[in-house]
Amino acid sequence: MTSKENEAIGVSVSSDGPRPCKRVRLNTPRSSTRTTALAESNHAAKSAIQSTSTQSKLHYGLFEIARPLGSGAFGQVYLARHRESCLICALKVLNKENFMCDGKERHVRREIEVHSCLRHPGIIGFYGWFHDSSRIVLILEYAIGGELFKVLAREDHFSEQRAAKYIAQVACSLSYLHKKHVMHRDIKPENILLGLHGELKLADFGYSVHAPDNKRETKCGTLDYMSPEMLVRGTVSYTNAVDLWALGVLTYEFLTGWTPFADNTVAATRRRICKLDMEPLPASISPEAKHFIHSLLVLDPPTRLSLEGVLDHPWIVKNCKSPG
Repeated sequence: MTSKENEAIGVSVSSDGPRPCKRVRLNTPRSSTRTTALAESNHAAKSAIQSTSTQSKLHYGLFEIARPLGSGAFGQVYLARHRESCLICALKVLNKENFMCDGKERHVRREIEVHSCLRHPGIIGFYGWFHDSSRIVLILEYAIGGELFKVLAREDHFSEQRAAKYIAQVACSLSYLHKKHVMHRDIKPENILLGLHGELKLADFGYSVHAPDNKRETKCGTLDYMSPEMLVRGTVSYTNAVDLWALGVLTYEFLTGWTPFADNTVAATRRRICKLDMEPLPASISPEAKHFIHSLLVLDPPTRLSLEGVLDHPWIVKNCKSPG
């Protein structure tokens, strides 16, 4: 494995406050030979690991660790290769001491339970997991293009056509999740990765939850993308419409390079979200795009544009013939 092949995917870390876009560089491999080989490797990944697990217990020694790709709240992600099959993957190594002491283990347990049941081209692949006395290791698809956040930070903002195509892909992935009764609850550019051919893949299911009744009360996620109903004081239930709100914030950010409610303090940002005090969109943004955003950033959850409505919206249809 060459150094050029070992491109980093980022690690998404949730925060509780406003987050300005940082400008960073992203070098994405362009070799069709490398990407084709990686596609074939990833296609065989799960079956290869399952075959290994039936013969012997999965453990760290079965993988050749290339180098760290990034770090998160509970551990690090490494670029790795399964020794037996030579498949390339990402190992998300979570240190137990970082989350067992403060009750965060439920996030890890939920991430495994939810992510392991998902099979969709727009969702990062989950190949398996194992643990030892000090670590829990998730075996994930290697997204060679890295975080969409880094691309957005580098380019400042996206064209309407590109933004619409990206939003359509995220909407398709969310539609799959919601049909499986899963709320993501942390949609943001850091949790969207780029695949081999520039396609988007949702990642990081630490805040996701399986909710057959479509009701939850836990306040979680990243403040800039949290919906008003999540921020109301007291015990208030919400639905998967929180993901629709986040999709609206994401669209706004794609087109401008910043989030619509960010302020200097957490309290100020919360107030702006709850009052729908949004930064006006630039005059250069088309009326169709503005209508799309305002149809998602609605205080009353049931009246937000549905995912079906997202894919049928004139702005989406105009900018991408095949939204999936």
